[in-house]
This record gives sequence, C-alpha cells and structure tokens, in this order.
Amino acid sequence: MIDIRFLRENLEQVKTCCENRHAEVDLEGFEALDERRRALIKEAEALKAERNATSKQIGTMMQEGRAQDAEAAKEQMRGVGDEIAELDAELAEVDGQLDDILLTIPNLTAEATPVGDDENDNPEIRRWGTPRSFDFDFKAHWDLGPERGIIDFERGVKLAHSRFSVLGGAGARLERAIINFMVDTHTANGAKEWWLPALVNAKTLTGTGQLPKFEEDLFRTTDGLYLIPTAEVPLTNLHAEEVLDGEDLPLRYCAYTPCFREEAGSAGRDTRGLIRAHQFDKVEMVRFAKPEESDDELESMTQAAEGILQKLELPYRTIILCTGDIGFSARQTYDIEVWLPSYDNYKEISSVSNCGDFQAHRANIKYKDADGKKRYVHTLNGSGLAVGRTMAAIIENYQNADGSITVPEVLRPYMGCDVI
Repeated sequence: MIDIRFLRENLEQVKTCCENRHAEVDLEGFEALDERRRALIKEAEALKAERNATSKQIGTMMQEGRAQDAEAAKEQMRGVGDEIAELDAELAEVDGQLDDILLTIPNLTAEATPVGDDENDNPEIRRWGTPRSFDFDFKAHWDLGPERGIIDFERGVKLAHSRFSVLGGAGARLERAIINFMVDTHTANGAKEWWLPALVNAKTLTGTGQLPKFEEDLFRTTDGLYLIPTAEVPLTNLHAEEVLDGEDLPLRYCAYTPCFREEAGSAGRDTRGLIRAHQFDKVEMVRFAKPEESDDELESMTQAAEGILQKLELPYRTIILCTGDIGFSARQTYDIEVWLPSYDNYKEISSVSNCGDFQAHRANIKYKDADGKKRYVHTLNGSGLAVGRTMAAIIENYQNADGSITVPEVLRPYMGCDVI
C-alpha cells in the first residue's frame, strides 16, 4: 500500500504510474475524500477546543456559585458533544472509503522498470542454452504424458473439473523428484524451508495484495478462508504485524505448496496440458531485506531461479517486465521463460519481483535499524520454480524417438532411474 502522506505530496507521480500500468484508480475521488477528511478534522478539533475551554469556565462558574449559568453551559456542551460524535462518525466513514481506494492503487514502479504497453514491450535480458533440434516428430507433453501413462487429464476432469489432472506412476514420482530437488537446492544455498497452510484468511491475502483486487481469481471456502494462489501469501505474512531485527536481514525463505487459482478471466489461454491449471505445485522463494539491499536480493533470487533451470539443462530466457505487464504489488520484475517445443517458444516458469515496502505497509512488517528506528522492510518473492511447467519442459525437451523420456541427470538420484 502506498503511504497516504506520500500520495498527497506526490499525486501527479502516482497518476503517471497508474497511467503507465493501465490501472484505473479513482484518484479524483481520493482528492475529494481527503479534502473532506481534513475539513472534518478541523471542524471536530475546533469543537473539542471549544468544549475544553467551556469545561474550564463551568468549573469557574461553579466555584463562584453561578449554578444556573453552569447548567446552561453544560446543556450547550451536550449539543456540541453530539456534533462532535456526528463528525467523528463521518470521519470514520471517510477514512474507510480512503482505505478502500488506497488498497486499489498499485505499487510505484522502479526506475529500472521500462515503460511499455504490454508483454510485447518486455525487453529480453539474456538467454541460456540452445533449444533442441529434433530429428523425429516430437510430441507435446499433453500427448506424450498420457501415452506414457504418467499424466491423465481425463480422470482429472472426472474427479474434479476441467484444468485438473492426475499424475500416475513415474509421473507422480517425477513431480516429487522435481519438488525435492528444488527445495534441496534452495536450502543448500541458505534458504530456510517452511511448511505452510494451504488455507489463509482475507487479512493475509490483503497483506500481499491479492485482495481486494483479485478476489475473482481465488477459490473461497464457505467459512471465508481462501485456498492460496501461491506460497508467497503465507510466507510473506509470517512476519505480519512484527518488528524484525535489522541485524537478521536479509531473511531468505522457501516453501513447497500446492497452489490454487480460479483465474476467471483466463478461459482459453494455455488451457491444454500442465501450463495453466486450477491446481498446481510450486516452490516459492520469499525474502525480507533492508531497502538498500533489496535490489541486490532481486538479482540473487533471479540467479537462484535460473540456476534450477541450468542444473536441469533446460534452455530459457530472462526478460524484465514493462509497466503495462508488471504485477500489482511489484515495483520491478524479472520473468524467466523456459523453452517448450510444443509452443516453439519460451513460456513463463518463474516471476521474480521486488515489492519494495508496498506489501510491508499492507501487512505492517517493520525492522529496527542500527539506530533503533523502525522502518518498513522490503519484501521480494519469486517462483523457484513452477513444478508443473518444469515437468512439461522436461517431458518435451528430454523425449526420445521411441517415446521414452530421459531423466535429467540431477533428478536421477531422486527418481531412481535414468529413463521413463
């Protein structure tokens, strides 16, 4: 959340940022409400000052034996008290309306984030690896997986709904192997692993920015809890309403969780196979850093995500998201895209973002610096990686002419075999 004082003093900057993001925010409504808020405070404070002054006069009247005058003054102050109560009630309503607007304003983008309209304006930063040239007719993972008996889309639909799938035999083992390999790699590099709830409350989702803006993309239970769309949500909110010790920063966390996304507006987009599912597995990275260290942590996290693909020997490219494509809570984001032969293109497998103090304001996460001053921490998050998309990339890039799938070398200790 953007600090309200910053918004008042830098309204034009925020307007420009929203325009660059194509974000529709009622900033004019904010100005009107903020002006009304100031007027209410001024009026209420004047009446409270009048009441305090009159209270002293009433005391003097009573000492002087002017009981009738004192009673008249008391009656007058009862009316003033009623006016103050009405003003305070209206002020609370205005504050609530201001908070509602503040919760819809996206993060301010960093200077390093390029201005652009959409995904076509995302500059490529680097590439790694060379896409494989096949000397046979390769198959998409949504065809080869069922043929090998490791993915079953039809039974996923039977058990649940469209865009759910079932993994069997070596497919289930491969999913576990990928998860364990990713978590082991991140923890070996210094991350602390967490095991988290898959259900969270609305306050937790508000802290990271999914609510209120993206409620239609979430699965909600009948008692008001939500299935998590990513482990970023519970990982970041582990420290909600806390003051961290600056000497402990940066904190580097990771977690495997199932993730659930309704994605109401994505019908028809990448819905074949494992690319865009309602339920999927992901290993997430989250970090808490001092403001002056967060840019370095962003680069470090991006390298960590890229390192997973390098160990798996999967070609990828890294891009930086422009203002028209960057996420609501992020100030700067790198997307890592893995090569998928079925698309003859690169597809996103990780998004690594620096959110600055945006989420920290919403979740009230601070740290105490060397001078004892409390400051808002910077939060970062990134996929390390999306497991289903990693499986799809392995199946497609490592397939053989006879329909078998070579297991990447780093996964063989987890799989117990060289070929599926």
